Amino acid sequence: MAEFDYDLFVIGAGSGGVRAGRMAAGMGVRVAVAEDRYLGGTCVNVGCVPKKLYVYASHYAESLHEAEGYGLKAESVQFDWATLRDNKKQEIARLNGIYTNLLKNAGCELMDGRASITGANEVSVNGKTYTAERILVATGGWPFVPDLPGKEHVISSNEVFDLEQFPEDVIVVGGGYIAVEFAGIFAGLGARTELIYRGELFLRGFDQEVREFTAQEVAKKGVNLSFNTNIESIERLASGRLSARLTDGRILEADQILYATGRVPNTDGLGLEALGVAQAKNGAVIVNDQFQTSVPSIYAIGDVIDRVQLTPVALAEGMALVRSLYAKGSPKVDYDLIPTAVFCQPNIGTVGLSEEQAREQYSNIQVFRSEFRALKHTLSGSDERTLMKMIVDADTDRVLGVHMVGAEAGEIIQGIGVALKAGATKAVFDSTIGIHPTAAEEFVTMREPVR
Repeated sequence: MAEFDYDLFVIGAGSGGVRAGRMAAGMGVRVAVAEDRYLGGTCVNVGCVPKKLYVYASHYAESLHEAEGYGLKAESVQFDWATLRDNKKQEIARLNGIYTNLLKNAGCELMDGRASITGANEVSVNGKTYTAERILVATGGWPFVPDLPGKEHVISSNEVFDLEQFPEDVIVVGGGYIAVEFAGIFAGLGARTELIYRGELFLRGFDQEVREFTAQEVAKKGVNLSFNTNIESIERLASGRLSARLTDGRILEADQILYATGRVPNTDGLGLEALGVAQAKNGAVIVNDQFQTSVPSIYAIGDVIDRVQLTPVALAEGMALVRSLYAKGSPKVDYDLIPTAVFCQPNIGTVGLSEEQAREQYSNIQVFRSEFRALKHTLSGSDERTLMKMIVDADTDRVLGVHMVGAEAGEIIQGIGVALKAGATKAVFDSTIGIHPTAAEEFVTMREPVR
């Protein structure tokens, strides 16, 4: 291996790339990691971490209002966007430093610059070429904004975290995680918020009942939902505000328009095409079960391969790859029963099959469902409701899917994900003693199927 400058050259210091680089270096592998933007990738800088911090912030005004039912009153509460934004920046800078130390302490050589692959075993960074036995592409995804007149006036999830001014009115375009979450963030922090989605209902791919229930609850929080419509064009007015013309004939004005219309693999400028690395139509790098591309010395993991765009999945792929290359482990990642959460308001937590998927795959299913007003809200005055749902294969009693819409749904579903991974049956849930009073206990007290 001495014929190469490095044993492994990692392009991209996001979750998957950092984990792979650290693990490999810890095994004595000579590793270089190149990153041209920020350490930690999307999740740490313009994704899950700052998003969750903003979600926390957006809950406080509602919580202060709800506290009156408990005898607590807060007078003259004001929101200062700059404080939230700048405190977030400090926390992200701290995390960037941690990632730098993790890589350097593991023995990785860190390069600041955009890398391109110039040969099957060659990488160029800042005009200098390095050789490597293996190259790992872990460049993640990039926000997609469709072409339309006035596109230059909109922002994406890359820019939304660091706005100079907090908008009084905002239009959010899209129907996925980011769109629904940011609509809740803006509304919770006091902006008049319109969510526009071209389809009949947002969160495509989730359980239909969960989608419908979430739409009702999100609307209660002050988000105006406009489905089956889209923006045709955008123009900036003399006042500085934006005017959006919709396909349904309406014209809406707003201070900001956020496009959260999906993410695409970040492969531009990597040099993959010239080397003949196979890619999907959307640019995703095509890999086999060993995360190997059509060029045997080049591998790829994470959002850039567009399998499951979740940080924990990228981490699992990075670890699996390193184990297979340098520790004689299996490269296979189990993509079955991956729990996930949408941090809208209220949260969604889900693991396993939706009711629709279960009906397609199984001939005899039972659906258990519970909807209620959480104990907290008997005094808070809020009309927020919680939905819990379980899908069971009636022939084997195995639980196929569990879904929740309500406070801390992600925290609750994480534990249930372990149970489903272990093959839990409905009888196991029924025999488990609940923790009272909690919302979570409802999952072990649902006795009769609703259908």
